[in-house]
Amino acid sequence: MEIKPIKTEQDYQVSLAKLDELFDAPIGTIESDYADILALLIDEYEKKHFPIEAPDPIEAIKIRMEEMHLKQKDLAPVIGGNNRVSEVLNKKRKLTVEMIRNLTLKLNLSPNLLIKDYQLSI
Repeated sequence: MEIKPIKTEQDYQVSLAKLDELFDAPIGTIESDYADILALLIDEYEKKHFPIEAPDPIEAIKIRMEEMHLKQKDLAPVIGGNNRVSEVLNKKRKLTVEMIRNLTLKLNLSPNLLIKDYQLSI
């Protein structure tokens, strides 16, 4: 088994096929170790060639609300009332610094994610 960097789309496709073959290799075998290394190489190639951008702050809030099974009313105490929550989640009003601080604690989101700029809906 030869280990080499993934440099091209063809290398990537060959590596994916090889990983598929080795996926169920018993742990502790040479094949399993090779699959682990191959997965790391594939991951690096994908990060470089298929980056996934972080969601805008409002989408991040909505995603976390879904993960935590929260409703809009659950954010009222940290954003400032039901109407304000609706305005923020519908991108009618920007997040304030105080809202960002509160949401960081309530939703365990990075402040760096919440301070990103986003467009309001008109």
